[in-house]
Parts: sequence; structure tokens; C-alpha cells
Amino acid sequence: MKIVIAPDSFKGSLSAKDAAAAIERGIRKAGIESDTIKMPMADGGEGTMECLIQATSGTYISCKALDPLGREISSGYGILGDGKTCVIEMAMASGLYLVEEHERNPMLTTTYGFGQLIVSALDHGCRQFILALGGSATNDGGAGMLQALGVELLDHTGKAIGFGGEALSELNAITIDGMDARLKDCDFLVACDVDNPFIGENGASVVFGPQKGATSEMVEQLDSNLEHFADIIRQTLSISIHHEPGAGAAGGLAGAIKAFLRGKLESGVSIVSRFTRLDEAIAGADLVITGEGRIDSQTARGKTLSGIARLAQIHGVPVIVLAGSVGEGIELLYEHGIMAIFSIVNRPMTLGEAMAATEGLLEEAAEQVLRAMNVSHG
Repeated sequence: MKIVIAPDSFKGSLSAKDAAAAIERGIRKAGIESDTIKMPMADGGEGTMECLIQATSGTYISCKALDPLGREISSGYGILGDGKTCVIEMAMASGLYLVEEHERNPMLTTTYGFGQLIVSALDHGCRQFILALGGSATNDGGAGMLQALGVELLDHTGKAIGFGGEALSELNAITIDGMDARLKDCDFLVACDVDNPFIGENGASVVFGPQKGATSEMVEQLDSNLEHFADIIRQTLSISIHHEPGAGAAGGLAGAIKAFLRGKLESGVSIVSRFTRLDEAIAGADLVITGEGRIDSQTARGKTLSGIARLAQIHGVPVIVLAGSVGEGIELLYEHGIMAIFSIVNRPMTLGEAMAATEGLLEEAAEQVLRAMNVSHG
């Protein structure tokens, strides 16, 4: 029996790599003779860089960068096995996890550090980029990134504006003369699993701002500032990103990448699946086991599990999902080729207890599922 093990991370509990190892141990304990292929997955968020480095035998490069509030931190990015493609998780410099809850304020947070990671990779000789945009703490429309890349964002006196979504209200002109010339020779592939536009009721500020600490008043101001920013981008580049699908990802960062770096947006799970050659692994398999911390109706919208299920469906391979939490609307996933969904929580426990015990619970759930399948195949 050939089993492909392809989980996402269980956020806050277990990396995708460790989740795959736990599932494999459970399969072994079930006593079923099988060949297992472990393929940790991601959808453009947390763990994307690790997955791609591991899948291609790449390397990790350490460097310094500014965090969302402008403090210098240790950060880094990956160079894939081809030696020329760079993968950067924007959260490594501009992520929400870098900011304490009481510090979260998208009026102030910046993507400047993310831009610094791009510059460091350019210095390293990289010209092919995969940019993973999940987990941002920012709502500056990518302004900070542009500033790090040499783009001048000027107020009405000709001085550079400050960092953060609030400072965009002062923007009067954009000058690209000083933009890093090496960027013209680069290709940017953006791992993005949302289709939100730059502005409006479904835009970056309204949908994601509150998660980053924005009050209702801040949300209104941030949306207005992003609209102002998009207006000046249109005046400067003759490109409109206002209602561009996906431009609202990572607080509008995707919009700036699209406009200034000619970035191409693609589903994160599609990118990871391609580089890990997941399709080849699934072909001829008897079963795929995947999982993540929580699944619900949103899981079908470009998340890891739905992407895996679609590939498996092409090859007629059944998919089992193991999840920490199962929400409403999961019946949508059955339409995407998922055969069954199981919660790994096997007894009454608090969220904290479940997260602390994720590894053991996942191993036990995998064992029980395989034992049940063995009986059914009697």
C-alpha cells in the first residue's frame, strides 16, 4: 500500500514536517504493510519556505532586517536547490507573530524589512523569487517594501513619508528613479491564497485590518489611505490596482508587488505542489493523508487541503483529513475529492491541552484510521 502523507502545519502546535512524521508513526503502529512518502505542505503562509527548501535540498540564508515596528531582528530567506531561486516568507520580517498583542497597530507597522530581505537576496545573486505573503502584521500597501527597494514616497514638501498605513495620507508623489536597477532582471511569483482587492468592503483594510489590531476608525482611515496610495500609483505607472483580485493580500503588499515588480499571483498550494512534485507522488498511490489545525468552509477556497484533494481526485486517489478542529461547512470539501474528515481530539480537553498534545493525538488518529481501513479491506 502506497500512502502519501502531505499535511500542512498545525499552527501554534506542530510544523508540517513534524506532523508528517507523527502520521507516519501512527501508520507504522497500525501494522499495515505500506510504503510511505512524507511531503510536508504549505499554502503560501507559515512553513512555505521550509517546505520548498526541504523539497529541493536548498539552503537557508541568515540576515538582519527590520521588524514591523522598525526594530532590527535576525531574519532570513531560502535559496532553492537550483541555487538561483529565492523563497521569502514576508512574515519572517513583517509578520504578526513578531509583534506583541499590545503592540499591534497597522497604522504604524511596515513592510520595510520584507523589502530588505529582497535586497539581500539580490546581493546574493538571486533573480528568481517566490514570495509567500501569509501572516502579515501590516496594512501599508507594500509602501515599506518599496522604500527599501529605493522607491521614493514623497510628501507635498518633497520629503520622504514615514512608515505605516497612517503615513500614506501624506503621500503626494512617487519617484522610481532610484529603484534598484537589478529588479528589472527579476521574476516574482507571489504565493497568495486570497482574492481580496486592494480597497473596498472586501479589501485589505476592512477584511484583515481588525486581525492586526485596527479599530473600526482605523479601518476606515486605512482604506482611505490605500485608495489614495492606489490613485498615486495609477498616476505614476498608469496601472490601477484598486479592485484587482488578490491585490489586498498581506495588507495590500500584493498590489505593490504586482504594480512595481510585475509580480504574478498564484495559489500558494499550487506553487508548493509544483516544486515538491506532489502530483508525481500521488500518481499510483493508494491513499493520501493530509491535515491541519482547523478546517471549515474556508478550507475549500485555495487552502492546502483543497489543493491536495484536487490533485488526488485527478488520479482517483482517496484523501483522508486529520484536523485539530472541525468547523461548519466541511461538506464542501467532499465535493473536492476528500473521502473523510476526522478530528484528532479524542476526549474532552481545553484548546491549550489539545495544542500541547497535538503530536500524540495526530499519531493516534492516524493509527486508528489505518486500522479501520484495514478492517474494511478485510
